[in-house]
Amino acid sequence: MANNEARFMQEAREFDERVIQVNRVSKKTKGGNRMAFSVLLVVGDKKGRVGVGLGKARDVASAIRKASAYAKKHLITVPIVRGTIPHDVLIKRGAAKILLKPAPEGSGVIAGGAVRSVVEAAGILNISSKVLGTKNQASNVYATLEALTTFK
Repeated sequence: MANNEARFMQEAREFDERVIQVNRVSKKTKGGNRMAFSVLLVVGDKKGRVGVGLGKARDVASAIRKASAYAKKHLITVPIVRGTIPHDVLIKRGAAKILLKPAPEGSGVIAGGAVRSVVEAAGILNISSKVLGTKNQASNVYATLEALTTFK
């Protein structure tokens, strides 16, 4: 029992979790409305590994736990060259278009909310980005993740 707790505590410290979006969703049933929550979450170790998870449950805490578990199972590795990405990338996924550009040392993360969460969780220190197309945070997060997978 103590071994499982120790592993869980070490895993909790290993990854940085960031909740991007919490949505309240409801389903019409014969007995009334059935409320649930969907949570979009990014996990990363700030050393090049990052994952995104979407969890849905009747309460927010369970949805966060599900999203975190999914994100940790589906991590991708991002190559980081001198604190930034290797080259420019423009990706279109659905309605979302994401432009990521490497930035010189000391520029910091110049990115919007959804993109910023993903690249900071990955451990990228200097990057310039532009979100084109949609304002949907979930679409932008998934498009950013897809853009980061192109560096293999």
